Amino acid sequence: MYAAAGALATTTERGTWVAPAHRVTWTPPGFEHSHRFYGTTDARLVTVPVDLCGELVAHPSVFAVSPLLREALLALTDRAEARPGAVGRLLAVVIDELAETPEQSLHLPQPRDDRLRAVTDLLHAEPGRSATLAELGRAAGASERTLSRLFHTELGMSFHRWRTTLRIHHALARLSDGRPVTDTAMECGWSNPSSFIDAFTEIVGQTPGRYQAGLRKHGR
Repeated sequence: MYAAAGALATTTERGTWVAPAHRVTWTPPGFEHSHRFYGTTDARLVTVPVDLCGELVAHPSVFAVSPLLREALLALTDRAEARPGAVGRLLAVVIDELAETPEQSLHLPQPRDDRLRAVTDLLHAEPGRSATLAELGRAAGASERTLSRLFHTELGMSFHRWRTTLRIHHALARLSDGRPVTDTAMECGWSNPSSFIDAFTEIVGQTPGRYQAGLRKHGR
């Protein structure tokens, strides 16, 4: 699924992957999944035949879209096959490009542990919430130490990193809807725009302003 404009999220039992504009989500066979779209989204769906899926990673992921990959995806989804075999040749280009592109997964893993899930549910409901892990633990009936350990062992990241990624997911949705950068920062839990810009740039790879400019450039 390619977000030619706007942003989309793909959710499986392993968590949620967000693709801002000009990234593509890949969901291998066997994963039940759903998509959610943010802003004025131009989403392009390309199906990969099962016998070719082994050439790509075996887990859901997000990839940056090169100019060549973008044109191949648009060609596959914009027009009917003009010449016999054209779709197969374009699809081969897509697979070659994805196989050579480093993953850029804005992945938010979801927990199985009931105590950890209670905490993440609270944060999903209110991503801008400034509560500490100890405060969230009291609401969930678990100690800060236990929850901190679970974040690392079950989700593979710290509480701070998980919450920051969650907030970036929500920020992408708001920016795609045209919300100002400063308003987005405050709504998603940052005390000042500069710290939001730093976190957004580190995770997404560009500033919020450049991200919104790209949306406008490509016809948001």
